[in-house]
Amino acid sequence: MLPFNEPAIKRKSQTSDARTRVVNRTPRATARFLRYVRAMSECSDSVDLSGHLLVAMPGMGDPRFEKSVIYLCAHSEDGAMGLIINKPAPGLKMTDLLKQLKIPRGDKERETMVHYGGPVEHGRGFVLHSNDYRTDDNTLRIDARFGMTATLDILEDMAKGGGPERRILALGYAGWGPGQLEDEIHSNGWLTCEASPEIVFGDDDNGKWVAALGSMGIDPLLLSAEAGRA
Repeated sequence: MLPFNEPAIKRKSQTSDARTRVVNRTPRATARFLRYVRAMSECSDSVDLSGHLLVAMPGMGDPRFEKSVIYLCAHSEDGAMGLIINKPAPGLKMTDLLKQLKIPRGDKERETMVHYGGPVEHGRGFVLHSNDYRTDDNTLRIDARFGMTATLDILEDMAKGGGPERRILALGYAGWGPGQLEDEIHSNGWLTCEASPEIVFGDDDNGKWVAALGSMGIDPLLLSAEAGRA
């Protein structure tokens, strides 16, 4: 899929020297990664926040996550993996990716905004989507409402006007090692709340942080970096 797997993807990096980055992902590597995420999500010996939202607290100290809202695709004692859902990738559209991958566009193709999914592996792509779409081996079913697919076939279906009804296309992801996310939550870096399709798939990326806080009954104007976990 886009930088998902097969052809190499070229795009300008976010660094000041604007060097071009080339990423090549094979279907086999993508399948291994999905198996790893699926195994992580199936471990239930600790508190499982899979399918929840992480909402960045003010003053968390990492500018990459300022006012971020992250959908957690998998979480267990082995670590966590999620996608930022409220940060569009500047100047990048799905049509650009389809052109780079030489995927033909159909007359019914719907434009899908590309998001910055996180600081890890910018060349790897993911589609977080509603559960009306599923492939036999390559879709991680997170819960009854959300799934994640990271293989080329979903992009081909989307290019033809098919695929999931609701979706976010993301490059890169956010990842945590064992215990790391828990430490950040206990240090007041993140609030956690239930995810809703309305927030996750909403068109107003700028409003998702406020909307997620509002779902917890929190007024962002009254929120401080010293506040505890909701």
